Amino acid sequence: MRIISGKYKGRRISPPKGLPVRPTTDMSKEALFNVLNNHFSFEGLKILDLFAGTGNISYEFASRGSTPITSVDGDFGCVKFIKQVATEFDFNIAATKSDVFTYLERCKTSYDIIFADPPYALDQATFEKIVSLIFEKELLNQDGMMVIEHSKYTKLDHMINFSFKKSYGGSIFSFFEIESDSDDENDDESSENEGEEE
Repeated sequence: MRIISGKYKGRRISPPKGLPVRPTTDMSKEALFNVLNNHFSFEGLKILDLFAGTGNISYEFASRGSTPITSVDGDFGCVKFIKQVATEFDFNIAATKSDVFTYLERCKTSYDIIFADPPYALDQATFEKIVSLIFEKELLNQDGMMVIEHSKYTKLDHMINFSFKKSYGGSIFSFFEIESDSDDENDDESSENEGEEE
């Protein structure tokens, strides 16, 4: 596992064997951050990394200057490893051992980017619950973005605030953005203009 960009570009990180994880591949990770790079300057962004696993995505954000970062995972070994790496690299990452749904229910903070990489084996309803909880609890900032990584068998296009998706190999990233009032007004204006042209 390596960091692909930022201050620590090229640095390799070797998680211990036996962690119950399926890390995002370097190819998929690079593609993901290419998309995010078109929307954000990462410096100072507040990040929430759900089902964080080895912390792969959290380190990428940290290397690019995002801070603070909260990494949530239910496995003690994963959380311990993330804390070790954060200390070694002096990353502002708070690793929290928690069931993700319990964390979301109790969370009182909002974030600029929320990334979730649940186990692909979770059912459709569980993936939908993640999306619903985040928007019901208003955990995403107005100009922020949520990304959920999932397999092709999970469909999230119908969910609230779905924006677009990108497919890389066997993985799909679904992106969610909150529609601003100005977007709605622009849509209304363009509809009116289209009507006038007709």
